[in-house]
Amino acid sequence: MAVRNRPALPHLGGRKPNFRERLVDVLRAALITGELRAGEVYSAPSLAPRFGVSATPVREAMLELVKEGMVDIVPNKGFRVTEVSEKQLDEYTHVRSLIEIPTTVALAITADPDDLEALRPLALEIVSSAARGDLIDYVEADLHFHSGLLALAGNEHLVEVVRDLRRRSRLYGLTALVEAGRLDASAREHLELLDALLARDEEAVREVITRHLGHVRGLWAARGEE
Repeated sequence: MAVRNRPALPHLGGRKPNFRERLVDVLRAALITGELRAGEVYSAPSLAPRFGVSATPVREAMLELVKEGMVDIVPNKGFRVTEVSEKQLDEYTHVRSLIEIPTTVALAITADPDDLEALRPLALEIVSSAARGDLIDYVEADLHFHSGLLALAGNEHLVEVVRDLRRRSRLYGLTALVEAGRLDASAREHLELLDALLARDEEAVREVITRHLGHVRGLWAARGEE
């Protein structure tokens, strides 16, 4: 899974990520999907071949993830993936609901249709990634979609709060859900949400985003299925 061979997904503002940002994104996605397991200790030299890079950029990227609370430093050994409790996951979902539902519903009135349509390629990439079982691309596209959508509200702090909540959560059950064909429904909701926003249908937007966040919590709960 070499970083250099993976297509860059758009960041906010249309700027392409540099190599360091790209590596942080890929490692973060590996943590979120559970490819790098909670409680396990990983060294930069052991991870480097896995991602097709040298140990130094991996170490630097992992230090960025330490700041996000996703890994802890284990002296002379590497980095331990932090664990997330069910209570924390419930709290993350609650806070996200308080922020994302009213913000997204308001976009049905305020968002420029062209800005909404600009998010469609990411929504399609989410669906495509789910269909082919590419969990790294799924998580990356999903993060960029939701960040880009919330950015249309014009509140950068709000976007960063939600991004932080998403980073700190884990989706350990993704592999099992792909195998069971249950991830596709959540993926398709991104397109459904865009269509409702473009139709200026506030009630439909509220229903879809509420259902979607419920599915997200369901994905978190499924981490024990593997």
